[in-house]
Amino acid sequence: MKLTIRLPTLLLLLALACATTWLASRLLYPRPPLSPHSREPVGAAEVEPPFIATTPDESENIDIYKRVSPAVVNITSTTLSFDFFFNPIPEQGSGSGAIIDDQGHILTNYHVIQEARLLEVTLLDDKTQVPAKVIGVDPSNDLAVIKIDPSNHPLTVVKLGSSSNLKVGQKALAIGNPFGLEGTLTVGTISSLRRSIQAKNGRLIDDVIQTDAAINPGNSGGPLLNSVGELIGINSQIFSTSGGSIGIGFAIPVDTVKRIIPDLISEGRVRRPYARLKGYQITPKLSQVLDLPVDQGVLVARTTDGDSFSEAGIRGGQKTYRVGNSLMILGGDIILEADGQPVDSVERLNRIIDNRRPGDIIDMKIHREGHTISIRVTLVEPPHLF
Repeated sequence: MKLTIRLPTLLLLLALACATTWLASRLLYPRPPLSPHSREPVGAAEVEPPFIATTPDESENIDIYKRVSPAVVNITSTTLSFDFFFNPIPEQGSGSGAIIDDQGHILTNYHVIQEARLLEVTLLDDKTQVPAKVIGVDPSNDLAVIKIDPSNHPLTVVKLGSSSNLKVGQKALAIGNPFGLEGTLTVGTISSLRRSIQAKNGRLIDDVIQTDAAINPGNSGGPLLNSVGELIGINSQIFSTSGGSIGIGFAIPVDTVKRIIPDLISEGRVRRPYARLKGYQITPKLSQVLDLPVDQGVLVARTTDGDSFSEAGIRGGQKTYRVGNSLMILGGDIILEADGQPVDSVERLNRIIDNRRPGDIIDMKIHREGHTISIRVTLVEPPHLF
């Protein structure tokens, strides 16, 4: 039997099916009442996005970022280079910085602003770009202070913490502008403490913080924070085989920062004692070869006229001898202690001196001509800047 459905009947059936579907949807999913002034459901604009649960650790990170990120700035520096025909070519670099007071002083790395002809700071909270000027630099610690005019810009200030009581395993947060990506937060831990890294001028920076919080180009000069949002270091360098972060970053400790900031702001440089000598680290093997009376200390080879050591009467060697394949200047004083601390290398002696200021007096214990004696050294300033 062949069933034939005429077109009007087919249209009627389709209309009936649509009506049935619509009625079922209204019964199962009723719409909220409409306001008299809008075709949208009442209160639609006030509906909040669904709540996303966060862990206590995540909430802590979010809070720190909200509080501290407005105190982090992006620094753009313009330097000049020259092409093959000695035509000047402007080149731009970028880094990060942390606002440290309401006067507009910003702490960053020296290498971020080194040789800059023009400095511009971008405030991350409102993207305002303002000019900046260099106030003070310390290449030996890779630190610098620059300044912006705070008159038209309410500033958020990062709180300085302490790096003296840090522990390996503590949380560490870094905020900066890696690869120009402003306001980036990375989280990790303090991986190690009391590391030493080398500044570009060759001097060692001591007590450096190592962290696995991701630090990349552009993060330099930005703050490393603890779990309460206090600054514990200024991100400075990374160790990398690829040029990007592999989880080994270094930050200048905030205790070093706090020690030198007053000089950078008031003097434009750090007032350091002029006390440098040439010498040899005494080891048990060297002591045996040279028949020395001690097996640890620094054997002084030379001092410099006018520096703190020579002014205090520390003596260098008088004669040059061949020891193995090397020439050594022997016969000088052996430094055993400085400022109450044992001295086992020239680097250790320099670190002790660097923690003091010109005018300070330190006691040194030395061995001379078969006797151990004490000498008081008054630290003097260098006759020239270095």
